[in-house]
Amino acid sequence: MNNTSKYVLAVAVALAVGLLLGKWFFSGSDAHEHAHEEIGNGNTIWTCSMDPQVRQNKPGSCPICGMDLIPLDDNQDADLDPDAIRLSASAMHLAQVATAEVQQGQIVKTTRLNGKVAADERQIFTQSAHLPGRIERLMVNFTGEAVRKGQVIAQIYSPELVTAQEELFQALKIKATVPALYEAAREKLRYWKLSDEQINAIEAAGKPRETFDIKADVSGIVVEKKVNSGDYVARGGALFTIANLDKVWVLLEAYESDLHWVKKGSPVEFTVASLPGEQFRGTVSFVDPVVNAMSRTASLRVEMPNLGGKLKPEMFVVAEIKSAANARGDQLMVPRSAVLWTGKRSIVYVQDMEATEPTFLLREVTLGPALGDSYAIENGLRSGEVIVINGTFAIDAAAQLAGKKSMMRAKGSLAERTAPIAIGKQERQHIARVVEHYLQLKDALVQSDAAVAKGYATNLAAAIGRTPANDFQSEAQEYWLAVAPLLSDLANKMIQAGELAGMRQYFTPFSDRMSNLIKVFGPLDVPVFVQFCPMANSNKGGYWLSQQQEIRNPYYGDEMLTCGKVVAEIR
Repeated sequence: MNNTSKYVLAVAVALAVGLLLGKWFFSGSDAHEHAHEEIGNGNTIWTCSMDPQVRQNKPGSCPICGMDLIPLDDNQDADLDPDAIRLSASAMHLAQVATAEVQQGQIVKTTRLNGKVAADERQIFTQSAHLPGRIERLMVNFTGEAVRKGQVIAQIYSPELVTAQEELFQALKIKATVPALYEAAREKLRYWKLSDEQINAIEAAGKPRETFDIKADVSGIVVEKKVNSGDYVARGGALFTIANLDKVWVLLEAYESDLHWVKKGSPVEFTVASLPGEQFRGTVSFVDPVVNAMSRTASLRVEMPNLGGKLKPEMFVVAEIKSAANARGDQLMVPRSAVLWTGKRSIVYVQDMEATEPTFLLREVTLGPALGDSYAIENGLRSGEVIVINGTFAIDAAAQLAGKKSMMRAKGSLAERTAPIAIGKQERQHIARVVEHYLQLKDALVQSDAAVAKGYATNLAAAIGRTPANDFQSEAQEYWLAVAPLLSDLANKMIQAGELAGMRQYFTPFSDRMSNLIKVFGPLDVPVFVQFCPMANSNKGGYWLSQQQEIRNPYYGDEMLTCGKVVAEIR
């Protein structure tokens, strides 16, 4: 069989699995059903390892995938766990099942952040006028001009200072008899920030000066010009804002889900688009203790020396912070592809190494943080155990069709409930609003517009967060309280992903949960079609909901717009 034939066969298998899953998952709805079951009267039952719902009393080929049927008898499965899934070598090959040992290692999380350069707030000064009067001349005429401490930046005419000089000349005449009056007159001029040298020069000149120099108190760059020639200013009035840019701040925005990985002292590496090839290094000097209510981010500060003035305020930067989860290096890690479900309850398939044929058991695990292409495992696995890292969906589909414990049939979680719950008009309005935002997100993914999709994902997360649990009654309230955090988590992950590939990755489990939500709370006022693409989610398959029967694929957009099939219709 050539590669093209294998590919076509694999797609056919996935479509068939999708159809049958749709039938089971949406029982009671108008599903597109395909019955492939033949049960014979012989002593030996022949079944398909990939499609265990197929039963017949003689050998042959599976009517779904074309594989050779295998014998199934009571003795063969007597020693197996009732929920174990056994696959033949040919089934393993067709499903491309791959396994690997659970490994220990040190988890290093790379957190990518965006931000910008800003002036150090502690190095921003307001240059004020020490004299009241009229600005006769400005020596600094535009924003961005550099000034030095002691540099003359303006000349001012001050009638009050002219009067104070006249008082000095009068006091000078009677200095010998009333020295206190003379000292008071000099002190008054010092009050106007005149130095003793300037006062002595006035006495030597014998006549009052009409204009006086305003000198810069600090060195830096003029970032704001507040006056023009001819303006009148009061004593202490602001003339310029001057920033010293010898040191700058790099302000980064960290989502609240990433705050666990950053702290004061964390090393930071960042680049600036306008300085290609240059990499800057610093450390986090401050973490904002308050999260922005709108953006759900907290600001991080990195203090940087600015030799040569390369870093200019408002430049955009892209930064990375690498953080180790533990220093011992004994954290268990598994590939993302091994995990079928994300959220509070996650699932992997563990291989029974004592079985004579490939046999797998579902195992619920507690996930730690996601790290690139891996997950940390907090609980549920041991080092050295062998798990499925590819073909997990095919194994789970076989478990579902055989009525065994699977991703969608695990016990003990309110969020996995499938039994319908009667709800009232107000509750139904809340669910309809969430579905409306979901459909908008789906349409944006069909258009392959990441920016619009991110906006709709934000609206979707907000709609979930604004849905009050108190409006639901008894069982409906319990179910909503269990499923809402999972929906919210997946919506926020789509927002954080930002790019189409990442958003589509989380759209798959979100759509699964939305499908279950509609099944539990009952159909909406308009028909909803459940559609399936066998090539989505790295060929594991992916569902989505639509109000149009025509296929418009959100996983590929224009690349494969019509790839998929309607597997159920909820009326």
